[in-house]
Amino acid sequence: MIIWISSYPKSGNTWLRTLISAYYYSEDGIFKEDLLKNITQFPDKFYFKDFDYNPSIVADTSKFWIEAQKKINHDKKIRFFKTHNFYGSINNINFTDKKNSLGCIYIVRDPRNVITSLKNHYELDYNEALKFMLSEKKYLCDFRNPGNFSDFQFISSWEKNYQTWKYQKDFPVKIVRYEDLLKDTNEVFRDLIKFINILLENNEKIKEKKFKNAISSTTFEKLKNYEKKKGFDEAVFSKYEKKKVPFFNLGPKNNWNKILDKNLQQDLFNIFSKNLTELGYS
Repeated sequence: MIIWISSYPKSGNTWLRTLISAYYYSEDGIFKEDLLKNITQFPDKFYFKDFDYNPSIVADTSKFWIEAQKKINHDKKIRFFKTHNFYGSINNINFTDKKNSLGCIYIVRDPRNVITSLKNHYELDYNEALKFMLSEKKYLCDFRNPGNFSDFQFISSWEKNYQTWKYQKDFPVKIVRYEDLLKDTNEVFRDLIKFINILLENNEKIKEKKFKNAISSTTFEKLKNYEKKKGFDEAVFSKYEKKKVPFFNLGPKNNWNKILDKNLQQDLFNIFSKNLTELGYS
C-alpha cells in the first residue's frame, strides 16, 4: 500500500521527504541523498514501462495510473511516494483509490511564498508564475524531451491541488503547513511520525536519537551547502544556460511580506483569500 507525500510544486515536499527518509530508511537518522531513492515520484515513466501507452499523447499514461499502482502494491509492502498530482480523475480515470492507498501527508505552503519559489525554479517572471498557479489544466512533464509526455503529472491549479487532497474521503490525510514545519520542526515532525505509525499499525515509541538526527541533518542550510558541494539530483537544468537551477534557493528567507511588491501582495490576497483564511494565513 502507498502512503502519499503530496503537495503542489515548491511547497516543501522535498524537505519533508528528507526527514521521513532519514527516520525510516537509515540506521542512525542521519540524512544522505541516496535515502531519497526510497521515496520516488509517481507518476513517473519508470512505472509505465510495461504498459502500452503513446508517449506523444498528453495524459496517455493516466490510463494506467491504477494498474501501475496495483503492480507496485503486488508484494503488499508499504511504500512512500512523492506526488504533485491532484487527487481527481482524467477522462473518468482516477489518480488513485482506497485499494491502493493507505494514507496521505499533504504539505501546503502559503501561495504568496510558493509564487517566488516557482519563479526561481521554472525561470519565470511573476506574471507567468501566477498564471502557472491559477491554471486548472496545468501539468508537468520533462521539458528536455519535447513531445514526450511519459512523465506527465496533472497538477491543476494551486487551489484545486490542495482542495482535492484535503476533501477526498477515501483514506486518512494529514495536512501540514510548511510554515509550521519550519517554525517548530520538532513538534510537527513528531506528530507526523505518530500519524505514519498509526497508518502502519506500529505501536513502537519514537526513537529519540534517530528523530533528533533526522531533524539536525536536514536543516535548510545543511541541504543548501550539500547542494553547493555535491549537487542535488532533483535540481532541474536551466532553460537558458547549461547548468542546473539551484534547488535550495531562499528557504526560510522566502518571505512574501518582504519580497513581493504591495500590488502583487494585494492581488494574491484577493485571489486566494478564501484559502488563506481557511489555512490560517494572515
